Amino acid sequence: MPSVSLNGQVVVATDLTRRYGEGDAAVDALAGVSTGFERDRFTAIMGPSGSGKSTLMHILAGLDKPTGGSVELDGVEITKLDDGELTKLRRDKLGFVFQFFNLLPVLTAEENLVLPLSIAGRKPDQAWVDQLIDAVGLSDRRTHRPSELSGGQQQRVAVARALVSKPAVLFADEPTGNLDSKASADVMGLLRRAVDDFDQTVIMVTHDPVAAAHADRLITLRDGQLVHDESPDSAADVIELMKQLD
Repeated sequence: MPSVSLNGQVVVATDLTRRYGEGDAAVDALAGVSTGFERDRFTAIMGPSGSGKSTLMHILAGLDKPTGGSVELDGVEITKLDDGELTKLRRDKLGFVFQFFNLLPVLTAEENLVLPLSIAGRKPDQAWVDQLIDAVGLSDRRTHRPSELSGGQQQRVAVARALVSKPAVLFADEPTGNLDSKASADVMGLLRRAVDDFDQTVIMVTHDPVAAAHADRLITLRDGQLVHDESPDSAADVIELMKQLD
């Protein structure tokens, strides 16, 4: 059984601050953010440009260190870990999907998908790999290289790659930012299915109200502070909320 934080949440952020620069030039990207994320839920994070949403995600995922505050991820306080320990934690506990697909051009779709396991020296569970390839609709593309796949297909490989190790948390940073509306809908449907069918926890930063509407929960930030936290309802409601924040 995976370890669980005392309050049942897989990620807990407490009073996070992140300051860039010094003196009069200092900028507070985060100014005292406290929140938690339950297992098996899909959370979207939104906010105007410069609101701190990407900074928050990078700190939650151990890609950046806060100036103050703490993050507990799957029972581990990560803000005090050194670089080697953080690398191991990200490899063992986290999955990542970015705006740019970051597939290796010389590898096939299936080889890209299992790459995190190969790097970790773990043998893939072929039944799970086959299930993922089927789930992302690429059974007839598993031997194709990225140059032979559309952008949407490449991002679906990237989502499957993030899921192959069954991470404690999947972080998605603008996963539809490079896709047309049809490909975006496919990727969001896949992330939704990861939560509903594969019991994953997904935390996604997005500027897309349609993408955010797929989530169970919407957090919004402004000027480095958390200003809204509830279910997103429809894309129209999300658009209205974002207008109020601008």
